[in-house]
Amino acid sequence: EVQLVESGGGLVQAGGSLTLSCAASGFTFDDYAIGWFRQAPGEGREAVSCISSSADTTYYTDSVEGRFTISRDNAANTVYLQMNSLKPEDTAVYYCAADQRASYCSTIAPRYDYWGQGTQVTVSS
Repeated sequence: EVQLVESGGGLVQAGGSLTLSCAASGFTFDDYAIGWFRQAPGEGREAVSCISSSADTTYYTDSVEGRFTISRDNAANTVYLQMNSLKPEDTAVYYCAADQRASYCSTIAPRYDYWGQGTQVTVSS
């Protein structure tokens, strides 16, 4: 069974930090690019960051560039999203997703094959 399980969300004050984890199982993790998306209430799903299978390609949306860092540990089948200098506008449910086009870093949600259930991040002002 394919699973992507996010963890690490929570409530933090503005300026604080959180590290999200995405643990994968049930597929060959090394063959997939991994993306992080977020969805705030009443809004669409936004691509936040992604990393190719070999970690040689990464992407960050402009609003998180310089504050968030994506990384992956293929031995542990896990991708991380280190989030620093958090702002209230970062509040959303964060999802990780897997894309079998391993070398690409897509920002288009329908192109991803597998999704996690999401983890809530709330940043208070």
